[in-house]
Amino acid sequence: MPVDLAGRPIAISGASSGIGKATALACAKAGMPVTLAARRIDLLQEVAARINNAGGRAIAVACDVVDPEACRKVIARTNESFGPIYGVFANAGYGYEGEALADDDKLRQLLEVNFFGSLNLIRPAMETMRAEGRGHALFCSSCLSKITLPYYAAYTSSKAMQEHFARAMRMELAGAGIHVSSVHPVGTQTELWDRLREHSEGETMADAGSDRFMQGPDRVARAVVRCLRRPRGEVWTSLGARLVFSLGAAMPGVAEPIIRRRASVKRASMRSSKRTSRGD
Repeated sequence: MPVDLAGRPIAISGASSGIGKATALACAKAGMPVTLAARRIDLLQEVAARINNAGGRAIAVACDVVDPEACRKVIARTNESFGPIYGVFANAGYGYEGEALADDDKLRQLLEVNFFGSLNLIRPAMETMRAEGRGHALFCSSCLSKITLPYYAAYTSSKAMQEHFARAMRMELAGAGIHVSSVHPVGTQTELWDRLREHSEGETMADAGSDRFMQGPDRVARAVVRCLRRPRGEVWTSLGARLVFSLGAAMPGVAEPIIRRRASVKRASMRSSKRTSRGD
């Protein structure tokens, strides 16, 4: 039987834009009261107003996910405003391009947001879910949780950690009435790419790529709502991508030379673009 989502509260981090914002709107449309969490309170308030004006229920709570107390406040506000929390979607995150061993400080900062930030939000939500005997926690992982790319070890490893924790929690909580899922989008048209360039300090391989395999955040949002209604362990928005990345993980000897060649072509394109822009 599908879960009736009407009246079941959910908290979403990174809800000021992109996948988080789209998922908040989709959950509200499904009848869920929504707590919007992110650092940019002005943007959160705009999304909350849009939901409330359409007849839904939403509140905005400023939160930096690296702060455990701020995350605990998000869950507390959800419980106070809407009743015991049912869903939590740990969606806040970013990436950068750089050599695997180049900068430990940047790596630690990314893991604080992408991985520990997820736990900071899910941990207090789980306390309420355990007490209620029901709930659903979702990590926004990536298709790249299955493999890695050259110059993206920091980002892909953080996504693999999210997936592994989701899988472990799913087994640990079996029979407790609490579902745990990992969400695996392919390239999605969001501000992630702007932050990628910002943290990479210049042009990236993503700039030398194609938009052919990109998708909109609404597609991910619809998949998340479907998972909330009919819980499953992994949420993919592309069957083809799931098969390709699973095969890549199963056959690294085949996948890695292909990935390496594609990365070399993209970096060569970047170098050529830079020479052209300088007039070399």
